[in-house]
Amino acid sequence: MHGPVIDAGVPPRLMLVVAHPDDETFGCGSLLLHAAASGATTAVCCATRGEAGQPAPGSGVTREELPTVRERELRAAARLLRVSRVDVLDFADSGMSGPAGPDTLAGAEFADVCDRVRDCLEDFQPHVLVTLDAGDGHRDHARIRDATLAAAQQAHWQVDRLYLHCLPQVLMRRWLEHIAREHPTSQHLEADVPGTPEELITTVVDTGRYLAERERANAAHASQVSPYDGLPVDLRLAFLTAEHLRRVVPAWNGGDRERDMFPQVTGAARHVATSAPHHGSYRQ
Repeated sequence: MHGPVIDAGVPPRLMLVVAHPDDETFGCGSLLLHAAASGATTAVCCATRGEAGQPAPGSGVTREELPTVRERELRAAARLLRVSRVDVLDFADSGMSGPAGPDTLAGAEFADVCDRVRDCLEDFQPHVLVTLDAGDGHRDHARIRDATLAAAQQAHWQVDRLYLHCLPQVLMRRWLEHIAREHPTSQHLEADVPGTPEELITTVVDTGRYLAERERANAAHASQVSPYDGLPVDLRLAFLTAEHLRRVVPAWNGGDRERDMFPQVTGAARHVATSAPHHGSYRQ
């Protein structure tokens, strides 16, 4: 049973749930900047410290140092993206393939992943919830997507809107064409074209005005190779100046695409209790 509606004058809150440090910036940085510019209070919930990644050449970061460095970069980038809160859930990075141990995001009990995401959701009480659509095929991205969707269903706090952040298939096709020209032996060329089909994208937000801030946040992840490095200017801008989403809640019934996530958000999500959200960190 839902409790009374919270005052519609309360600024909206948006929570982004991701798998690894840099997902919030390389994937969703402009979305977070747009939310903050729209008056929303934002939070990032990150499942791992990205320890299975490879340090960027010349970064001087060792594999042993990587999780500490990547968490520090996550928090630095979040400040540049005007994020008010960062939670790290303490799962280990599963990597792209191979055995996934019980402490990893992909290998942990699904209920445990859901519980930790739900704890963040209940504590922050977002009106808008966003996670990755996993269109790139990474198993950790799929895991955090599924756990976020399940946590949103299970939580007492019910969000107004829930979105999957998408990599459009049309852009991924252009990216693969670039890879084929520049790196014809790349393993990326062996898989099907990743990304979300155009007909599933419900929302496109113009975020070109935030490009300079987004680039500064990208640079904060100095231990990682940016996926945009070396791209032709037109393709780089196509990735960095518009955010593509698929609305899950409320269900999409067709019609013209949305151009924003906030105009129809009431600022009035419902909860079985009426206490104000607590804005401390879940895991430091």
